[in-house]
Amino acid sequence: MQLTSDADGLLAGLIAATAALVEGHDSAHFGIAVSGGPDSMALLDLAMTAFPGRVAAITVDHGLRPEAAAEARAVALWCARHTMPHTIAVPDDPVSGNVQAWARAQRYRLIERWRVAGNIDWIMTAHHADDQLETLLMRLNRGAGVGGLAGVRGRSGRVIRPLLGVRKAALLAHVRARGLPHAEDPSNADPRFDRASLRAALGDVAWLDREGAVRSAAALAEAEAALEWTVEDLAKQRVLPTGDGWSLDPAGLPREYLRRLLLRMIACAEPEAKMPRGEALDRAIATAARGEQASLGNLLLKGGPMWVLTSAPPRR
Repeated sequence: MQLTSDADGLLAGLIAATAALVEGHDSAHFGIAVSGGPDSMALLDLAMTAFPGRVAAITVDHGLRPEAAAEARAVALWCARHTMPHTIAVPDDPVSGNVQAWARAQRYRLIERWRVAGNIDWIMTAHHADDQLETLLMRLNRGAGVGGLAGVRGRSGRVIRPLLGVRKAALLAHVRARGLPHAEDPSNADPRFDRASLRAALGDVAWLDREGAVRSAAALAEAEAALEWTVEDLAKQRVLPTGDGWSLDPAGLPREYLRRLLLRMIACAEPEAKMPRGEALDRAIATAARGEQASLGNLLLKGGPMWVLTSAPPRR
């Protein structure tokens, strides 16, 4: 089947975005995370054409829906017809806690295990511009800072997302034009989930510029990287070990740097600690700035000219 002019544009965009995200894209091997939905099927089809002979696919069946096994087999059949390696992975661990968070954690763990075993260089996922806008709005509602509002990153570890500049409508049009098999996960429209509710509310609101949101997220991601770059240097100068903990010189530092350096202190003092966020972190900083003490889980922050973080004394 010949590509349409629209598909040619998507293909060129995929190649350009991949080249911008990773070095050596012209010889790298890519693993495509394919759920069987229209977005990931479009990515799989485009990647197969863009990087012939260097693509494999994986589908994770979380076992949460009876239809999921059949959908995974449909992807496997399509891959077999196109002589593309495909694997179906199933979680080892039972469902626990937040179902969506559990599924996401299992998915990335299984995919990374498969990537390493198959000597695959990069994993591609089909996150697109509409996903990015939804993520930004959800995090805005939660009062996120620069890092959170950077949204879905184009590259995280060995995972790349080269479709962040592409609208979902374009991917769906590609799937239909190419006659690609695909399934819709009903949870994507389930109002019990925050993202599904937001998606329904947004609909196709004309004044929302998805591509603009993607550009804003990219700019914030660059700002986040710049902040972290300076924090690395500041931490070497200002966060130092003491006899029984860690100290921070807060003199003259903007609040954002205090937040980041305090989180680094906590990570040094207790690597497995649950990090305070938002108001809890700001309250601790305000307390230390007044020269008082603040409890942070199993740790105690003592304010003053120098802030000191130590293990909290045993509770009586």
